[in-house]
Amino acid sequence: MPTTSRRTEILAGVSTFLATMYIIVVNPSILSQAGLPFSGVLTATVLLSFFCSLMMGIYARNPIVVAPGMGLNAFFTFTAVKGMGISPQVALGAVFWAGVLFLLLSVGRIRTAIVGLIPEPLRYAVSAGIGLFITLIGFENAHFIVGNPATLISLASFHDPIVLTFVGGLCLTAVLVVRQVPGAIIIGIVLTTLAAWPIGRWWGDASAVNFGQRELVTYKGIWAAPDFSLIGQLDFVNSLQWSLWPVIFAFVFTDLFDSIATFVGVAEAGNLYEDVPADQHPSGATLTRQPRNLNQSLLTDAVATTVAGLLGTSPGTSYIESAVGIAQGGRTGLVAIVAGCLFLPFLFLSPLLSVVPAIATAPALVLVGAFMMQPVTRIQWDQLDDALPAFLALVLIPFSYSITQGIIWGFLSWTVIKVAVGKRREVPTGLWIIDLFCVLALWSGH
Repeated sequence: MPTTSRRTEILAGVSTFLATMYIIVVNPSILSQAGLPFSGVLTATVLLSFFCSLMMGIYARNPIVVAPGMGLNAFFTFTAVKGMGISPQVALGAVFWAGVLFLLLSVGRIRTAIVGLIPEPLRYAVSAGIGLFITLIGFENAHFIVGNPATLISLASFHDPIVLTFVGGLCLTAVLVVRQVPGAIIIGIVLTTLAAWPIGRWWGDASAVNFGQRELVTYKGIWAAPDFSLIGQLDFVNSLQWSLWPVIFAFVFTDLFDSIATFVGVAEAGNLYEDVPADQHPSGATLTRQPRNLNQSLLTDAVATTVAGLLGTSPGTSYIESAVGIAQGGRTGLVAIVAGCLFLPFLFLSPLLSVVPAIATAPALVLVGAFMMQPVTRIQWDQLDDALPAFLALVLIPFSYSITQGIIWGFLSWTVIKVAVGKRREVPTGLWIIDLFCVLALWSGH
């Protein structure tokens, strides 16, 4: 067990929660566009995050928060419900059956075998790519990087008080981290929140970035009653129609590679690895070590997807923002337990979430990206048949805004290049099977 202290673990848990709590509001705002009640999805989001984060901490003993996945909720709303015209209840049923399939894959250790088949250069690249992805999310949340019709993206104006406040918070948090001040990330979040308080009150206008609210840091009261109306509202039968299997498959595949990449990335960031006994190596595996308690973590992730359908939300998955707690020094399951418990009060206290704006957690996300870049130094960049697939995986995760796309193209390019240069033996049999599913995922996605 990694050396740490209870105080460090608790602070790490609080940091992780502060970095992930946005999902409590953002997830309902997305799924409500599919016709589900906002308050019902909020309740389901909190319950899923609480129970499954506790399971991750107690059963899997890993510092990883579990919550409804971003990207998966957008697929639920805009592809499954709006695009295919199915009812939200049928879509929830598809989430449930995707979770059941997940459980079967996890119990059969197929997912563990996939992790063992990831070549080391891709493992390092995925970790760094997730770091860049987290950094991009932080810059986007702070509106430091914005859309631009001419160049796709560009820097925001430095006349914007939100940008200036973010830059100040980033510099301050970076100094605290470098000086190894205990609780540096939490202190940075609190101070950035306080610095953002005048925005919209005495300085600037935050209405364009805060859902029409002129003030960035708002107080909307304390208490709101939970809504349990979505629990058990899924359609078990109609969601098994043949026409919906592509939806189930998309849920499974996306969650599968998102969670695998998250476990690998977090393990790299915190050196949370364990040796794999020789008799447990999957055929053709390239790794002698794997992320700690991987089987238990994958099973927890599978349970989260199954439970999501029952509670009334999109699939649950492990969160890359857990790296914030890792950066704070968290190494044990206590991090996930603390973070999970902090979700529960927001069954009743959801209005308080508006007090901490996204700009306050953005500096932490940006810095975590820097912490996760170290593994790229282990890639042999002068060995191009290793370096090019790793590079594609690394850059496509942030550029495509999808962990899944990054790892898909990393796998496929690894196979093509190795075969083309006469290194067929470096492509295990199991990796060919994964490549087939990667192609099917790309085909179904279009």
